[in-house]
Amino acid sequence: MTRKNLTHLSDTDPVMRALIAAVGPCRLELHEPCPPFQALALAIAHQQLHATAARAILARFVTACGGGSFPAPGAVLATKDAQLRAIGFSFAKIAALKDLAAKTLNGIVPERRELERLDDAQIIERLTQVRGVGRWTVEMMLMFHLGRPDVLPVDDFGVRTGFQLAYALRTIPAPRALAAYGERWGPFRSTAAWYLWRAVELKRAGRLPAPSERIRLPRLRRRVTQRGKKRRQ
Repeated sequence: MTRKNLTHLSDTDPVMRALIAAVGPCRLELHEPCPPFQALALAIAHQQLHATAARAILARFVTACGGGSFPAPGAVLATKDAQLRAIGFSFAKIAALKDLAAKTLNGIVPERRELERLDDAQIIERLTQVRGVGRWTVEMMLMFHLGRPDVLPVDDFGVRTGFQLAYALRTIPAPRALAAYGERWGPFRSTAAWYLWRAVELKRAGRLPAPSERIRLPRLRRRVTQRGKKRRQ
C-alpha cells in the first residue's frame, strides 16, 4: 500500500487517523494469482467450514478430480455427484461447484485477463450469477485476488464490528449507513476495511484508541417496496 492511501484516510477522518497510528502500515497481502474459477471454487469450499476441514476436502478434491492439479471446469462437470459427496462436499456445494463450472465454460465467469479489464460493479454483476456466490464472496476476491483499492464490504460482520468499536457506537452500523459514511474514504476503501478488521484485534488486546470525536451516521430513508406502496394506497 502506498503512503497516499494512509494520508488520504488520515486527512479525511480523525478516527481513522488514530486507528492507523495504533496499527501501523497497512499490510493487506494479495493471494497468489489464480484463475477466477479456482478462486471461486476455493471460496465455495470454505463456506461454513473451519479452514482445516476445508483444506482436507480440497486436498481430496484435487487428487480425485484433478490428478494432483486443481480440477478444470470440465472435470468438475464430468465428476458424479456421489463422488463429490464422498470427497466431503455437501449437496448445496456440489450444485454450486457445478454451476460455477458451467458458467465458466459458457463465459459468464471469464478468464482472469478478461476479468481484470472489468470494473468492480461489472465483476460483481457477472460473478454473483453463480449459485452460492454472493456479493461478499466477490468483494473478497476483488480485494485479495485482484487487488482492487476501493472495495468496502459493508455486509462483512468484522468490518461493521470494527467500525462500531473504533467509532464508539452503541450498536453495529447498518450496511447502507456504513456505505454512506465510507464514501469519504474513497478511492481507498479497501485500506479502510483492512484497518476496521484490525480495530477488532486492538479491542481484544486493550489497545484500541478512544475516538477523538463522536460521529453520527447518515440518516437514510427507508426503502419502500411495492408491497409497502400498495398497503398505503
